[in-house]
Amino acid sequence: MEENLKQQATTIIKIALFGPESTGKTTLAKQLSEHFETVWAPEYAREYLQQKWDAERKNCEPEDLLPIAIGQMKTENEALLAANKYLFCDTTLMVTKVFSDIYYNFCDPAIDKAARKHKYDLFFLTDVDIPWEQDDLRDRPQNRTSTFETFRNALTENEKPFITLSGNREQRFEKAVKILQDFEKAREMGFSSQDFIAIYNHGVSTDKIQDHLAIFSKGIAKTILERPATKDDGILRPTPEIYAAYADFFGQKRTEYKLKKFVPASGAASRMFKFLNEFLNDFNIEEETINAYINRKNATALAVFLVGLEKLPFYEEVSLTLQRNYSNFRSLNKDLRDYYFIKAMLSPYHFDFAAKPKGILNFHKYPTHIATSVEEHLNESCLYACDGKIAHLHFTVSPEHQKAFERIIQNVQGKIEKQHGNTIKVNFSYQDKATDTLAVDLENKPFRDDNGQLVFRPGGHGALIQNLNSLDADIIFIKNIDNVIQNHIEEIALYKKALAGIMIELQEMIFNYLKLIESGKIGEKEIPDLVEFSMKRLNMNVIDDFEKFTLENKLEFLRQLLDRPLRVCGMVKNEGEPGGGPFWVMDKKGNVSLQIVESTQVDLSNPAQLQILKNATHFNPVDLVCGLKNYKGQKFDLTQFVDKNSGFIVDKTKNGRALKAYELPGLWNGAMAKWITVFVQVPLITFNPVKTVNDLLKPAHQPQ
Repeated sequence: MEENLKQQATTIIKIALFGPESTGKTTLAKQLSEHFETVWAPEYAREYLQQKWDAERKNCEPEDLLPIAIGQMKTENEALLAANKYLFCDTTLMVTKVFSDIYYNFCDPAIDKAARKHKYDLFFLTDVDIPWEQDDLRDRPQNRTSTFETFRNALTENEKPFITLSGNREQRFEKAVKILQDFEKAREMGFSSQDFIAIYNHGVSTDKIQDHLAIFSKGIAKTILERPATKDDGILRPTPEIYAAYADFFGQKRTEYKLKKFVPASGAASRMFKFLNEFLNDFNIEEETINAYINRKNATALAVFLVGLEKLPFYEEVSLTLQRNYSNFRSLNKDLRDYYFIKAMLSPYHFDFAAKPKGILNFHKYPTHIATSVEEHLNESCLYACDGKIAHLHFTVSPEHQKAFERIIQNVQGKIEKQHGNTIKVNFSYQDKATDTLAVDLENKPFRDDNGQLVFRPGGHGALIQNLNSLDADIIFIKNIDNVIQNHIEEIALYKKALAGIMIELQEMIFNYLKLIESGKIGEKEIPDLVEFSMKRLNMNVIDDFEKFTLENKLEFLRQLLDRPLRVCGMVKNEGEPGGGPFWVMDKKGNVSLQIVESTQVDLSNPAQLQILKNATHFNPVDLVCGLKNYKGQKFDLTQFVDKNSGFIVDKTKNGRALKAYELPGLWNGAMAKWITVFVQVPLITFNPVKTVNDLLKPAHQPQ
């Protein structure tokens, strides 16, 4: 029998229902055992105490707990022999231990040891959010919350794998069934109970984990470039007069739309100061001069930084701090002053610039104040993301940095509103942890940290399609947090408004065609005009067999072609900047469409593909105007227009160990792959990113 028990224990998934009295454990155990067609081990204490009370009419005493514990294990072992896949245990030795601690402030060492040692594959901790029920075994209704916390602490302290079940009885049952289905998949994939808890708490589904692991094994197919998008072949190039006309058109129409500006701003500024961190890690002030280091490392970026140091918008703030901390700072030689300046900038004990988001760093120096990029975005939003009365602005941020953003906004919002004569409404969202992806080692096995825990990494800016999808707006302007300017802001705004004017004009034409299709007012003679509009104005191709379709099928094909989100993307001439660009891309079915492509998506070992990449004439500055609603005024579900076969596998390290990470299809790459896409050339003045701290020394970020 012992051998049978051991064999059965290795194949049966043991689930413990855990929690204080009157939390629905027994009901849930019965429901689950019936659903999974298995058995449950009932609470032995009830039977034992009922017999004792019937015979002796006395309360439970400390000496009763050991017989209860032994009886419970006997009940569980008997049920294990009859179980099918699952065994649901109404109670556990840990429950006995916890009640002993609560009621008697003591626990028999034998029970304590056995409770800590005894294993279950998963604990369901039942919450106290359902009504308390009176019976012979249930007392202390006034202490339910504190008792529940004691139970939760017992699981946490003993590192038991548990998930809390809340809600009414039906909700708990449905939640438990779904969890167990996912738990089975995780076990089949080789994950432990603790792994599953980590996955569950992260909000990532086991199906997603399975998909991502498959991507690491199979790899991601490279994008097939058909040709670069160029002027009059995928990229519009309006004249200054046409730009002005479209900007005016937007100005006439803007009150009809709910406008919003969307700014991804959650990333830290680590890359902005990368070369300075490298300097601190490799430089020894006692062994060489900074000039010797510059020559040794060919550190031209450091040389530029030091020459322009006093022009940086945060120079005075850092310098004053150093003078307060070091009374002799001004008398130090230049190497020491520069060295201490850089250390103060990056030290976590001082300014810690590299660990902060770009949005809250000082970017521009004005005669009256220093402005952050957040402040500049507020200024811009009033110029084009405003219906005439209210400007709406949305930042995606990290939760730990939101208050810093809010403080900046609170300090400058009133001044900016007064200057522009309107109101600014700002809101925030976070990148959902459920979009994080599991890292793997170089053998494509789940990567674990030094404590053996699974490692998750953010899914990249492509995860923000979820944030964009949740916004309620007709037209959304998208621009990166670091792409702001100190001068010529009105000129920047003109081109943003012109892009919006183009978007509105095209959208009105699309909506008109879709309404005509829906009302049955398009026949064979109107089809050529509709096809020409789709191909010439929207850069969309029809399939070769289109002419063989019946009228009904032609209309349905064109309806599906047009009934999509629309994006108008500003493109600047290629000046050698790293990043994506506009290309005609061919998919697996041979269909060609306009896409924004990163160099990492291209097979650089293929000479023909490499040549197409080199022939690119334009660059993507992330300057988008998006229409998110359909012709009926309903929001599109943007997740339905993602190319889920795209994405990026990137090489990273953690504590010196190599790992691979999967990043989701980029927000303006694969995440918008199935949108209607229109590229428009805009002047280079609209593109002023701060990729490194030295960019703040460029004319666009310096006072005139």
